[in-house]
Amino acid sequence: MTLLKNRVLEFAARKIRVPEDITGLTDIGVESAAPGIEAIWDRALDVYKSGVHPGLQCCIYHQGEVVLERAVGHARGVSPGQVPGADATPMHVDTPVNLFSAAKAVTSILMHKLEGDGVLDLDVPVATYLPGFERHGKGEITLSQILNHRAGIPVLPPEALDLDVLDNIDAIREFVLDMKPTQEVGGAPAYHTISGGFIMDLVVREVTGKGVRDILIRDFKKPLGLKWFDYGVKPAQTKLVAQNAMTGFRMGPLMSKMFQRILGMPWDEVVQLSNDPRFLAGIIPSGNLITTARGIATLYQCMLDNGTYNGKAVLSPSTVAKLVHAPNTHFEVDRMLGMPMRYSNGFMMGTSSFSLYGWNHPHAFGHVGMSNTFTWADPDRNLVVALLTTGKPILGPHLIALPKLIAEIHNTFPTHNGK
Repeated sequence: MTLLKNRVLEFAARKIRVPEDITGLTDIGVESAAPGIEAIWDRALDVYKSGVHPGLQCCIYHQGEVVLERAVGHARGVSPGQVPGADATPMHVDTPVNLFSAAKAVTSILMHKLEGDGVLDLDVPVATYLPGFERHGKGEITLSQILNHRAGIPVLPPEALDLDVLDNIDAIREFVLDMKPTQEVGGAPAYHTISGGFIMDLVVREVTGKGVRDILIRDFKKPLGLKWFDYGVKPAQTKLVAQNAMTGFRMGPLMSKMFQRILGMPWDEVVQLSNDPRFLAGIIPSGNLITTARGIATLYQCMLDNGTYNGKAVLSPSTVAKLVHAPNTHFEVDRMLGMPMRYSNGFMMGTSSFSLYGWNHPHAFGHVGMSNTFTWADPDRNLVVALLTTGKPILGPHLIALPKLIAEIHNTFPTHNGK
């Protein structure tokens, strides 16, 4: 009877089959000793054991040291309800993983770096740099409004997400120029799912003659010494990227309609497309930055270190300060997500109450990615956290384990006053 119940839950929640012994599926990187880490990792394993994430990576910096760098599960070859076959590939700490929307924070950092270098001004209209963008009443929209989700152009038309046009910059340009505002420009935030990244790439091409991929490699990947840190990967490397899986309970009509409005296409279809070699080799600045947990955590640690890495300046202190400044100290209801959010120019910010990063993280800055990927830094705790996952559930058994993991991190690394 127990086996039958497990199989029914496995089918209903689209769970993977988690082995009883996961010792052989755990990879540990280079860590400095710190108290409380094993308790955090136990909570992370509970997230994995919920069955909705085939693979998971976690990296934590505390006081400038990597105190946790681990991975568990499989990167490829594991699907819900299936016994892992001969092609099942273990997840390692150096397996490249897609950040999905957490890429938006990186693209914002890149744009602020260019502003700090005097290449552009984020507070002037986009049309200043991208002729034709003023079409359909978009003439006053600034780059900053796009980065903080107040530009009123949150969704590209579905045909713009055709993977066959990803490498056609002229087609992407026309989609962007022809966008029409669907929300009030400059009003309450309305989450820009994919559109903003393509606009940033077009602007960067106009002002530098290079795309965001080239700038990312030059200004961040190489200075930070990262193997994996790019929008997409080379075509020959697509099979090395961790595979995403549609897991969790199936959504009802209302929830499905909401996510289709946000994404521009059904959730399941987005997950399927994310494993396509064209997606993995393309440039989607708002949704396909591919790196590791340590890779993205290293960039956040650089920001905590006032823009320096190994004694060398990657970002200026003034650029870091502008990035993490949020003019609003309170939540606002996001008109696309339908939930309270607090944005800076590119980050989802914490608050003194409840936030994505736990309770009482007023100065935390970071971004989440579809759907249980968390990346953030908290200067009050001298803490950086990167949790990358490959399952893409909305509702599922992970909803108990995931908050417990975040709470454990919060409790293990209090602020100087113990909160």
